[in-house]
Amino acid sequence: MTEDTEISLVRPAVVNIRVAKPRDLPELNQMIALLAAHHGDAAAMTPDKLRRDLFGPMPWIQALVADTGEELIGYAILVPLYRAQEGKRGMDLHHLFVRDGHRGHGIGQHLVSRARDCAIAQGCDYLSVSAATGNFAAHRFYEQMDFVPRPVTGMRYMQALA
Repeated sequence: MTEDTEISLVRPAVVNIRVAKPRDLPELNQMIALLAAHHGDAAAMTPDKLRRDLFGPMPWIQALVADTGEELIGYAILVPLYRAQEGKRGMDLHHLFVRDGHRGHGIGQHLVSRARDCAIAQGCDYLSVSAATGNFAAHRFYEQMDFVPRPVTGMRYMQALA
């Protein structure tokens, strides 16, 4: 006699990478806070600030979200760049985040691919991203996604505006 074995096949959730919508603001805000905490920063972002910057009269950023249909599990924020001396438009992949438990399944790769598509559709010549000096996992990830490391040169200065 053989023992019957029940095999449970779990189909991975279908994830839709799409442009953020106003209904996403609370979950998007929460993920921004999680990324800030991961880097040891305090998040000052609010859903109202996100609404202003994504959907206000002068949108400042673009956001893509990874949506399972039940929850958002990741996001990417894009911010325009410009190289005046070259006349080239670019896009900065300002944030890339995937929730714990969903990393290592290609969600980040899909977000980057969609960010690249968005940049191309807007006439950009390049997509850039930065990672903390010691974040070697991020360095490997971006290099596997065909980003080329470039040295940071010079100082960057900032002036607070009242």
